[in-house]
Amino acid sequence: MMWLMKRRTILFGAGGLAAMLGTAWFAWKSSSSRAPAANRAIGVQVPSDSSAKADPSAFYGASLPDLDGKPFALREYLGRPTVVNFWATWCAPCVQEMPYLDAIAKNSPKLGFVGIGIDTESNIKQFITKVPVSYKLLVAGHAGIAMVRALGNAAGGLPFTVLLSEDGSIFDTILGQVEPEDLQRRISKLIVNSKT
Repeated sequence: MMWLMKRRTILFGAGGLAAMLGTAWFAWKSSSSRAPAANRAIGVQVPSDSSAKADPSAFYGASLPDLDGKPFALREYLGRPTVVNFWATWCAPCVQEMPYLDAIAKNSPKLGFVGIGIDTESNIKQFITKVPVSYKLLVAGHAGIAMVRALGNAAGGLPFTVLLSEDGSIFDTILGQVEPEDLQRRISKLIVNSKT
């Protein structure tokens, strides 16, 4: 009798576990099929009716503190092509792409380049002692997600890279970790389309 109860308990437990795993797999499969692929342009190449959702004034109208706490007006980037990378210290793909971004920034002196941390100043300061970058880093904290969404990334995912034309319009966007060659091609097109 005791053996029969143990057997029933094991069978019910295994059935419940199988049902939970099946539900989890289905939910993962369903959500990942709707998720945007990394490196898919979601800016200029989308139909014009949905590009109205992206508002570059959310970027140019903002002022964010640098790592010394001094406010920096992002309108300083108007008038030249600019790469804006939204990242966080806790985001593994963000961290992995930083050396590529740094190399591109060093090799593109006419290009504006800025990293906006969706993180705290102290986390970013601690992080750059291990992974230094040559381009400007600004601190947006959690409020930076609103800017990310205003620039066309409705999901608010990171990393998110925005290429801005010298006239202040959004030229291209990349949701997910950048691939160096792909980003370099996009930047070359951005520079060719600029007047500088």
